[in-house]
Amino acid sequence: MAEVTIERLGHRGDGIAAGPIFVPRTLPGEVVKGDIDGQIMPKPAIQTPSDHRIKAPCSHYNSCGGCSLQHAHDDFVSSWKKEVVQSALASRGIERAVDAIHTSPAQSRRRAKLTGKRTKSGALVGFHGRASHTVLAVPNCKILHPDLLSLIPVLEQLTVEYGSRKGEVEFTATVTNTGIDLDVAGAKPAGPQEQAAVAQLTVRHGVVRLTWNGELLAMETPPQLTMGKAVVSPPSGAFLQATEHGQLALEAFIINNLVGAAKVADLFAGCGTFSLPMAAHAAVHAVEGEADMIDALAKGWRMASGLHSVTTEARDLFRRPLMPDELRKFDVVVLDPPRAGAEAQVQEIIESEVRKVVMISCSPVTFARDVEALTKAGFSLEKLEVVDQFRWSHHVEVSSVLTR
Repeated sequence: MAEVTIERLGHRGDGIAAGPIFVPRTLPGEVVKGDIDGQIMPKPAIQTPSDHRIKAPCSHYNSCGGCSLQHAHDDFVSSWKKEVVQSALASRGIERAVDAIHTSPAQSRRRAKLTGKRTKSGALVGFHGRASHTVLAVPNCKILHPDLLSLIPVLEQLTVEYGSRKGEVEFTATVTNTGIDLDVAGAKPAGPQEQAAVAQLTVRHGVVRLTWNGELLAMETPPQLTMGKAVVSPPSGAFLQATEHGQLALEAFIINNLVGAAKVADLFAGCGTFSLPMAAHAAVHAVEGEADMIDALAKGWRMASGLHSVTTEARDLFRRPLMPDELRKFDVVVLDPPRAGAEAQVQEIIESEVRKVVMISCSPVTFARDVEALTKAGFSLEKLEVVDQFRWSHHVEVSSVLTR
C-alpha cells in the first residue's frame, strides 16, 4: 500500500500524483493511500481531503461511471474546466484567459444513451459502472431530465421482453417539444403483433417516435425542437446539443458576434441549431455532411416566417472543405466541428479572404490546434468562453471568436 499526494488533475478529471500515478476522484493537494495496480490507484482512501471536496449530490456517484467530478465544489470544477482550455492553448504557445463559463443546471440533460441488461429477476437500465462493464440502475440520477428518468421503467420492461441475457440493449432518448424520441438498438426483432404492443406501451409513456434497430416502428407525431424562430424535426439519432441551456448559451454567443454581417456560412451545421437562429439576422449558407440532417434544417426554414434566406448543402467538409473562392462571399464563418476538429477547413479559411471566424468546439485539444493555425496566419483570438453542458464530467465545450 502506498501513500501519495495529488499534484494536479488530468484531462479526464482524475488526480495525478508523481510517477505518474492516476487516482480517480481525487483533488489537487490531497494525500491518499491505496494499492497501486500498474499506474492506477483504483480505490484510494483519502487521508488529507482538499478544501474543495464536498459530498457528492448523487446517491449513485460512488459506483456510476457517468460523472467524474461530483466530489468537487462547483466553483472548483468551473475553474478547472477553464484551465483545461487555457492549458490546451498554452501548449500551442497561445496565452489566453477564458472570459466566462456557462454551466447547465442539474437534471437538464435532455439527450442520453442508456444501457439495458437482462437479469435473472428482471432488468437493469442505466449507465455502466465506474471502470466496469456492469450496468448500474440510476433512478436518482442528478443529470438526466425528469422526463428521461420517468421513462426508465418502460425501458426496463422492453429490456426484459426484447433483450438478450448475453448482450445489451442501447436506448438513445431525447426530450423534445412534443415528447420523447426513442431509438432502440441491440434488441430482438419485433414481429407485427409485438410491434403494435411496443408502440402502444411507449406512446402511453410519452414517446412520440420509436426507432427499432434502425427502422421506424411507430410515430405518434414528429418530434420537434425549437431553433430560433423555426421548429425542426430532427432525424433519429441526429446530433443535438446536450441541454437546452447549453444550446441557448452557444446561440447567444454566436448571435452577439454577427453584428454587421449580411452573409454567414454555417459549417458542420447539423439540423440548424445555429443556422436557423442566425437567419433572423443574416442570410445563411448551411453545410453538413449528413443529408438527412440538412434536409430537416431546410424543412424547418421553409415552415418558418420572418427569416432571411437559408441555403443548404450536403457536403463532407473533411474531404471537401469550402474553398477560398467559395468562402469570399461570406462576412463570417461559423464552425462547429466534431471532436476531430476542422483542420482541412481551417487551412482553406487561411487561404481565403474571410476576416471573422466564430468557432465552437467540444475538444480543447483540436480546438487549440486549429486556433494555432489561424493565429499563425494573422488571426487574433478575441473572445473565449466555456459552455459546460456536461456538468460533473470532464467534457468541455468552447466558444470563440477569431478575427484577421
